[in-house]
Amino acid sequence: METISRSQAWSLLTKYNQEPFHLQHAETVEGVMRWFAQDLGYGDDVDYWGVVGLLHDIDFEQFPDQHCLKAPELLREAGVGEDVIKSVVSHAYELTTDVKPEHEMEKTLYAIDELTGLIWASALMRPSKSVSDLELKSVKKKYKTATFAAGCSRAVIAKGAEMLGWELDKLIEKTILAMRSVEAKNEA
Repeated sequence: METISRSQAWSLLTKYNQEPFHLQHAETVEGVMRWFAQDLGYGDDVDYWGVVGLLHDIDFEQFPDQHCLKAPELLREAGVGEDVIKSVVSHAYELTTDVKPEHEMEKTLYAIDELTGLIWASALMRPSKSVSDLELKSVKKKYKTATFAAGCSRAVIAKGAEMLGWELDKLIEKTILAMRSVEAKNEA
């Protein structure tokens, strides 16, 4: 799989996104995707997984009503390959697109995009404001409270776990570990 460099992806992302929250989310998803690439045995493709994670919401800030519908145009204009475009678009499967996640990487992105938001919101409720001491039971309690981080779709998270063939607990636990590694790198 060929991909653009991380610095090219960042330049492209920041061309269409300036909101600190969106940039932080993109970097979190990038780091989590890189972690999962290693964890799932795709170490040779870690940069590809990371770039897809970084670019997954490229059109969200400027074109929220066309999320993942505008992305292909923006990415093609920048010379991004069709494999990256398909992977980016597939994370909005049955939300705004009919592009189904097929590769394990696409299923992972679909599963963790909303979940990283829920985990981050859960961490912010803790005195530490960190995922370093966040446990599965805390996230599950928040997950069951529909009004908590209401913008994070539980249906998408559950469907993502199902696509991967995992129990929800496994997905949450692995994503917490991935987010811990991202947080640790950011603090170093």
